[in-house]
Parts: sequence; C-alpha cells; structure tokens
Amino acid sequence: MIVYPNCKINIGLRVLNKRKDGYHNLETIFYPIHSLTDTLVVEPSTQDDIIFRQKGMTIDCVPENNLIVRCYRLMRSLYPAIGGVEVELTKTIPFGAGLGGGSSDAAHTAIALNELFHLDIDKAQLAAIVSQLGADCAFFIYNTPCYAEGIGEVLTPLSTSLKGTRIVMVKPEVAISTKEAYSGITTELPSGSLPRTLSEEALRSDSAFVNDFEPAVFAAHPLLADIKKRLQDLGAYYTAMSGSGSTIYGLFQDDAERRAAIDLALMDKEFASMVIFNDTLA
Repeated sequence: MIVYPNCKINIGLRVLNKRKDGYHNLETIFYPIHSLTDTLVVEPSTQDDIIFRQKGMTIDCVPENNLIVRCYRLMRSLYPAIGGVEVELTKTIPFGAGLGGGSSDAAHTAIALNELFHLDIDKAQLAAIVSQLGADCAFFIYNTPCYAEGIGEVLTPLSTSLKGTRIVMVKPEVAISTKEAYSGITTELPSGSLPRTLSEEALRSDSAFVNDFEPAVFAAHPLLADIKKRLQDLGAYYTAMSGSGSTIYGLFQDDAERRAAIDLALMDKEFASMVIFNDTLA
C-alpha cells in the first residue's frame, strides 16, 4: 500500500517552562500542509523483518535510527501479528526544517501497519504509541489543525482553518537542530499565552502569535530574518519560522492581486531556489 506523509507548520510557538525531565512545556498550533508530502510504500515481505529503502533527498541517518524503522520495531513489540515488510521511502519534505517530516513518516508507517495487518487500533491508541517516538508524531495521526500543549503531545482539535489562504514556504540551506533552538531559550521566558483562535484577523492583529525560537535562531542565522522580511515586503499578512526552523513561511490573501505579488519571479534571485512550496491551503 502507498501512503503520503505530509508536513506541518507551527503557527505560533510559546516555550513556557522547563520540566524536571529536561523537556520544555510549550503551546503551539500544528497546521497540516497536505500537498507537500513524502511517499511511503509499505508491502508484506516473506522475510521476518523490515527491509527499508530510501530514495529522493539523502537523509544523514543510518537506517536503523530512521523513525520509520523505529516505528516498525515498536509496533511489532506491541503487536506480534505484524510480520515482515518492505518499506520504500521517497523523501521530498526537507529535514532540519521544522516541518515534522520524519515524525509524519513514523505516524504514517503506524497507520499503514495498522491497516496492512488488520490490527484495528483506534486513533487514540495509535497516537499514544507513536508519541513514544517524538512529541509531534501523534499530531500526524489526526492530521487536522490542533492546539498542542505539554511537549506537543497534548492535542485539542480546532474547528477553524485557513482554507483558501496562499502559503509560500522558504527553506534555505540551513539546518537547525532542536538542541540548537532550545539552547537559545533562557530562563527568562516571555510571558503570555498563545491564543486558541485561528483566523486571518487574529493572525493580523494578535501579537501573541510569536515563535519564541526566532530571536536566538535569527541572531545566529541572519538569512532567516532576511527571508521573513522579504515575505512581509511581498504582502504576507503573517510570517513566521516553523517550529525550530529553518523553514520560513508567509500567509497571503489568495486573490488575484496578492497572487501576482508573490509570483516566484518577483522573489529575489537568492531566495527563489529556496522556495519549497507555493500553493493554496485546501
């Protein structure tokens, strides 16, 4: 069977406090981008194990550490009915980008195994399983706009959406690890809470929709601040870094005037090759 693991963006990200376990409590909105996907083919195998192959973008990770393989190992330890599989990943979603591509690959592996081996695991159970692999893995089980708390695993679905909004996503040749992003978070964390209302009006007017990683990451990587400013100049009503970066995105009104303004031909030549997605949210 074939599944298409999609990516996500973070709309706002507030880092609240550091926990005793070393992680941080946060608030963010996970928003799925269904049109930018990897391709994952999962088929039964006569061998009693996973055979993993990868095409597309090269991932700097040994296969056994890939979240797909780790998901298979975890699922099989819980459900012995899972047999051997052949898995081929065609990687399109950039990594080190704040887009959750690896987490989505893991979640969609679990979805495929659940269906392929007729396990009848419900979404809540599946989300609990994959959350052991990464804080944002559970989101991709539900794959609808969600308000996330805790370390990102406590999810509340949102009834509103940004359907019809134009989005431009720019990913430069900069990879930012989660460790690097959190190293810039001081003990003097910003006050305030992320709003739970998602709309163009709210994003335009509410200054609380910020990403607390941006100040330190932008100081270390000034190009990201330049890209954000360029998207603002092109008419984006909201711009932000997604997660811990390094993708910067802008949201635009999707009418003829705005669409012309964000035509890729108008992007500075230095940024044009960095655009990874330019489409209307479905």
